[in-house]
Amino acid sequence: MNRKKAALRSALLSLAAAMLLSACSGDKAAEAPAVTEPVPAPPPAVEEPVEAPPEEEKEVTAAEAAPLTGLAVEEASKRRPLAVMINNAPAARPQSGLSKADIVYEVLAEGGITRLIAIYQSQTGIETIGPVRSIRPYLINIGESFGGVLVHAGGSPEAYSIIKNQSKQDLDEIGSAGSYFWRSRDRKAPHNLYTSEENLRQAVAKHNYPQEIDIPAFTFVEDNKADRDAELIDIDIEPATRVDIHFLLKSYSVGYTYDDSSQTYKRSINNQPHIDLNDRSVLEAANVVVLGADHRVLDDVGRLSIDLQRGGEAMLFQRGQVIRGEWIHKSGDVIRFVKDGKEVPFYPGTTYFNVVPNSPPFESHITISNP
Repeated sequence: MNRKKAALRSALLSLAAAMLLSACSGDKAAEAPAVTEPVPAPPPAVEEPVEAPPEEEKEVTAAEAAPLTGLAVEEASKRRPLAVMINNAPAARPQSGLSKADIVYEVLAEGGITRLIAIYQSQTGIETIGPVRSIRPYLINIGESFGGVLVHAGGSPEAYSIIKNQSKQDLDEIGSAGSYFWRSRDRKAPHNLYTSEENLRQAVAKHNYPQEIDIPAFTFVEDNKADRDAELIDIDIEPATRVDIHFLLKSYSVGYTYDDSSQTYKRSINNQPHIDLNDRSVLEAANVVVLGADHRVLDDVGRLSIDLQRGGEAMLFQRGQVIRGEWIHKSGDVIRFVKDGKEVPFYPGTTYFNVVPNSPPFESHITISNP
């Protein structure tokens, strides 16, 4: 009996131990940390695009027609013209800068020589202009008709008197503007005096002259030959592919020959191409005007008085043709070519005015041919 009780007790104790061990194992499992799936990081915030403020529109300067050439340029409508007296003696040829002039006048001076007055307005950056020479009263008249600053080296006593007494706006190499000119070593004085467009603009500013003015513009035909012919249907037009102009001396015989490819007249002097020393280009003109004016000798030196106010006979050469008409010069305006009282438009480009004496007769100075 005692053995049975002892065995039973031993069995109960073993069962109790097993149950206790099982409970402890369950507690340890409960305390173990749970394994969880990783949580993905939130996506980065997407910034809304920020629109840049609109750029200020840059003002674009549209090309406009230059008042003296009718050609498209930028910001040239009021730039002050420069009226430069250019030496035309044989020792001064070829000159520099004439191909960049808007207008060129050729006028007699004393002794039968001629002088050129070059009007610079629409083009800039002309590095060499000259040779520069002296001024006369009628040259003052031409330069000022364009509102130009008068550029010269000396002048006749009468011209100096006008400049001083009437406070003309001029740049005189012999006077206060000498530092804006230079002498070339390639030629002898007085045929070696030069300046530049930049120098002259600086001198204009230094002298406190107006740098912009209202310029009396020419009228220009649209670049359409058919329209042009329609405008001139009632005007007598003659063929003229070549015109020779005789001033007084044989060494000042000027010719203009029409070049159909460029639709301009190529200029020659003494039957040789008249070139610009700067770029060796032949001088050319879209319009050539020959006008007659009364000339009067003033003194023993041969200084002249030329009447550029009264008007008179004139011829206009364009596109291989000539129109016979008149020239007029109203106060405060430029010389204009008219037919039956109406201005005849120019073709866009450079214009040459050639002033010849009325005595001998006007037409005796002009020879028209069609070779």
